[in-house]
Amino acid sequence: MNEKPGWQGRFYDDFDVGDIYHHPLGRTITTTDNIWFTLLSQNSAPIHFDHHYSAQTEFGKPLVDSTFTLALVTGQSVTDVSQNVFANLGWDEVRLPNPLFEGDTVYSMSEVIEKRESRSRPNLGIVTVKSTGYKQDGTVVITFRRTLMVYKRAHAPEFSRPEPRLE
Repeated sequence: MNEKPGWQGRFYDDFDVGDIYHHPLGRTITTTDNIWFTLLSQNSAPIHFDHHYSAQTEFGKPLVDSTFTLALVTGQSVTDVSQNVFANLGWDEVRLPNPLFEGDTVYSMSEVIEKRESRSRPNLGIVTVKSTGYKQDGTVVITFRRTLMVYKRAHAPEFSRPEPRLE
């Protein structure tokens, strides 16, 4: 048997300024996604969960909660950007240039815009990416800068899991 390890994500050592990652998964937003996230986060704006109310707005239908959009695009980037994160340091310059609606599919990409060694933690580096989320027709729905501390490969915690008992 020839066992090969799965994707373990990037470490600080693997990032280079100018790298662009097209994240592999898209996600179609459902009414349930929008309503649950809105209510879980205690957002009481009816434009997100009241179809009758939102039908009376210029959009004519519910808008996807913008914090859900931020969470989704951040989540889509984890495989490429922060699988080996020590800590998120911040999200900056969040922009929502176009609306996102239930039924739209979100795709995303990230560009490495800064990279430096941590001054206080020599086992880590600091990486800043600019992430962009866009709909199925290419319309950009969110952009933001995200800064995170990432383990250097030689200092990352060991990822281990139990072996299955095949009986």
